[in-house]
Amino acid sequence: MKRIKYILSSRTRSSGNFFIQLKKILGFRPKNIQIYKTAFTHRSMNIKDDEGNTINYERLEFLGDAILGAVIASHLYTEVPGGDEGYLTKMRSKVVSREHLNELGKDLNLINLIESKIAASQFGDNIHGNLFESLIGAIFLDKGFKYCEKFIYQRVIIPYVDIAQLEGRVISYKSLLIEWCQKEKKTFNYNVYEDTGNDDVRHFSVKLSVDNKVITKARATSKKKAEEKASKRAFFVFQTRMSK
Repeated sequence: MKRIKYILSSRTRSSGNFFIQLKKILGFRPKNIQIYKTAFTHRSMNIKDDEGNTINYERLEFLGDAILGAVIASHLYTEVPGGDEGYLTKMRSKVVSREHLNELGKDLNLINLIESKIAASQFGDNIHGNLFESLIGAIFLDKGFKYCEKFIYQRVIIPYVDIAQLEGRVISYKSLLIEWCQKEKKTFNYNVYEDTGNDDVRHFSVKLSVDNKVITKARATSKKKAEEKASKRAFFVFQTRMSK
């Protein structure tokens, strides 16, 4: 156990202000600093406890995801008494979408607190949202549900959750396009192929066809991102017809 504490506490000595930065983000004084250090420890550090259990932010991320979803669900349930299950589920998905969580993590500069053997420049965008969720998990374990709920209200609900704006927010252009094609009885196809070229990082390209005609093309570091990018471009091509 001494080895774990030594490695985790090295962040405080190297950055010099982990506690100060954390307190500024939280808005209160953390009680158990070790929990928060775990919340910002990447798996590349390869730290384990005496029983061989891996110590990194991933378990806290799982916990934080569940708590965040519960708080948002409770807020929507109260604020939109006329919303049915499908509506509330869709609205919650918009608030806790990966894109939105990444924005929240970036706004708080959580990447500056991470302890990793991988350079920050090598991480994908999702690291920001992952750290935000792990931070929520840490707050829950350290201070309990009420503190956690208050943090979510201050950092997520009050500044970002506007019901009217959320109703018009698109969380998946691919889902929107597919739904429209099915409704209009149009055929569609995502022709995805590897297109790394001279890049060091693996890339994929996609040609999106509607009614056997290529409408848009896109390229990204994953098949999912490439398809979503092509779908977004197609949305703007068909926007007038899709809004009817």
